Amino acid sequence: MKNIVKYGSHQIEFQLKYSNRKTLGITVKPDLTVNVSAPRTASLQTVKEKILKKASWIIKHQNYFKSFHPLTPQRRYVNGESHLYLGRHYRLKIKKSLRSEVKIISGFMNVGLNNHFDKNAVQKTIETWYEERAEIIFNKILLDLHPVLERNHIPLKPLSIRLMKSRWGSCTASKRIIINTSLIKAPKKCIEYVIIHEMCHLKHPNHGKSFYSLQSKLMPDWEYWKNKLENIMS
Repeated sequence: MKNIVKYGSHQIEFQLKYSNRKTLGITVKPDLTVNVSAPRTASLQTVKEKILKKASWIIKHQNYFKSFHPLTPQRRYVNGESHLYLGRHYRLKIKKSLRSEVKIISGFMNVGLNNHFDKNAVQKTIETWYEERAEIIFNKILLDLHPVLERNHIPLKPLSIRLMKSRWGSCTASKRIIINTSLIKAPKKCIEYVIIHEMCHLKHPNHGKSFYSLQSKLMPDWEYWKNKLENIMS
């Protein structure tokens, strides 16, 4: 049975776990799930009342994590379809070619391949090209950021670039920086924002005051690019 609390037009679904702890704890995960740890003596009604009091805080954190969720709709890989690259939309133009290639020309994403009627082959060709471009561009942005990172005593960590289902970027407990390949579809400044965000986590693991102070120092207009990322990738 699902545990749900209604707050205005919102429905907050939460997972409840009882333990020997003395106080009730609420955690919002990057995948937007809400986990509640409660004392064994706490009633479900008490838990719901606590969640209701923290509802605005929960929604705020869910909205924050949503900005890191890829939202680009499912593609069909047919001629004329719109595809993003570095924040701009390009019309897909598929043609027969002796070798697989992708070229951006005059507002079109030209895809050439031998079996050009095979949608799976078209998809694979585009995805491979995105991966190649992400490797080049993300690392170029990181290299350009090196001076400002160095001035703020942030180590220049190599980027791990791979597809992720629920986040644009991540800094793991072992200080590994992961950037989602799909971010290549966003404007360069949005990519820069995500890289800076994750690099700041090397010094501040949580989203406390010190974290935001450092992020604002490195990128004063980060909120604009965060919002831009949310809008352009929806």
